[in-house]
Amino acid sequence: MAGRWPSDRGATVSAPQDALVVVGVDDSRLSMAAVRLAAREAALHSRPLRVVHAFNWVADPSEPIPEEPRRPAEELLRRATETAAGAQPGVEVSCALIEGPVITTLLRESGSAALLVIGDGGLSVDPDVPAASDATAVQLAARAGCSVLVAREQLPSTGPVLVGVDGSASSLSALDYAFDTAARHSTDLVVVQVCDPDGTDGAPPPEVVEQLAEAVAPWQRKYPSVQVDQQVRTGDPESALAHETRRAELVVVSARGDEPWRGMLGSVSQAMLYHSASPVVVVRSAHGVYIQE
Repeated sequence: MAGRWPSDRGATVSAPQDALVVVGVDDSRLSMAAVRLAAREAALHSRPLRVVHAFNWVADPSEPIPEEPRRPAEELLRRATETAAGAQPGVEVSCALIEGPVITTLLRESGSAALLVIGDGGLSVDPDVPAASDATAVQLAARAGCSVLVAREQLPSTGPVLVGVDGSASSLSALDYAFDTAARHSTDLVVVQVCDPDGTDGAPPPEVVEQLAEAVAPWQRKYPSVQVDQQVRTGDPESALAHETRRAELVVVSARGDEPWRGMLGSVSQAMLYHSASPVVVVRSAHGVYIQE
């Protein structure tokens, strides 16, 4: 996660003010936790909430979904909207039952959303979940047109926002998102950068410590109320950050780190989807175009 910070520290691209928070729901018990988390984010950002359930009707795609199979889906949406309204009474909530595959539907929704919220599908607790290339949460975090918040089964306890940075341009987006989130949540921020040790004593290189402080300074001036703990660690980035997630309220990482050509998700962001003890936001700096399956 080490590297020289880019000289361009311009602001990241924000979603339009009228963009919604979208939460995808299914019949798993994790869905309602995702709805409550989405409602909280919608309230904190003063955005409407849209609850979406994708119904993949395969008997005859050319025909409308018959009434009988629709009822459980409609009941799920009713329960989800009531959960959202109960969690955040002031948030405007709408819902949609959409025919189509889950991933395709939510990728399409993400193209005009400010944030997509989904459950983790058991990534953090079940060793038998599908491989990374198949897991729904990983697919959406890798390909969505907006930032993706992956919920855990329990709502996070009170704690700091944790952001992992690596000196790359994409880290600026994660840092910007993390400062804004910490300010809105009225909580502290922990900024962690992991690098190779300097010499044999295992200490981080002084220049990396200085570069991190330099990178954080503009946001500290922009958000003076946020208390920041800057940490430069040595060792394995995935392990170091995963350990810190145990005390975090929310974990923020960029979709791709300092080697974006290696894939749609960097190794750190993918590791957090599997091993973070807290909900994870995979940040994108601007809206992208969803990929049709």
